[in-house]
Amino acid sequence: MKKSNIIMLIAALLPLGLFFFPLWKITLEAPQYPTPLGMYIYINDFADANPYDIKNINLMNHYVGMKYIPDSIPEFKIFPLGIIITTILGLIIAFKFNYKWFLGWFILMVVLSLAGMFDFYLWEYDYGNNLDPKAIIKFTNPDGSVMGFQPPLFGSKDILNFKAHSYPRLGALFLALGIAVSLLAYVIGKKERKIPSDGYPD
Repeated sequence: MKKSNIIMLIAALLPLGLFFFPLWKITLEAPQYPTPLGMYIYINDFADANPYDIKNINLMNHYVGMKYIPDSIPEFKIFPLGIIITTILGLIIAFKFNYKWFLGWFILMVVLSLAGMFDFYLWEYDYGNNLDPKAIIKFTNPDGSVMGFQPPLFGSKDILNFKAHSYPRLGALFLALGIAVSLLAYVIGKKERKIPSDGYPD
């Protein structure tokens, strides 16, 4: 097996880290919470950063009309299946095909990752802006429109007296490394094609 194929094999396996480590973390800091509230987002679940964090976040959200963070969402079934399928596809490519297919897998993973980020943004937008009109407490912007509470997709954002942080975690790093390594496999594979096994260029 060529060096590029071995590297492609590693690239295909790296995204499996998403099944063991969180993909994202959202943290809420406020003076009334000495320990910030937070939740981890896994590929198939939400989890407390500290005990009862999600429960406390839901209690706060109830007063301003935000939806509860659900126990499950459809993406928790779709995303794991997608990672398994793309991993199997990557392994087949690594064992059976040449460097041109490595680039195809790289492009596929980039497109799927961007689609996942866009889906995450839509979920956050609905979560922070589709408020219950019967909410106990209502906040408005200076122009009179209803204030939204959408957390940032990436980075930090002030929301009332809270500071929300949204950043990728180790699972996202495994995914990003897998995508980057597949591009490396393509580059090395292209060089291998130009320099045959006898060591002399074509």
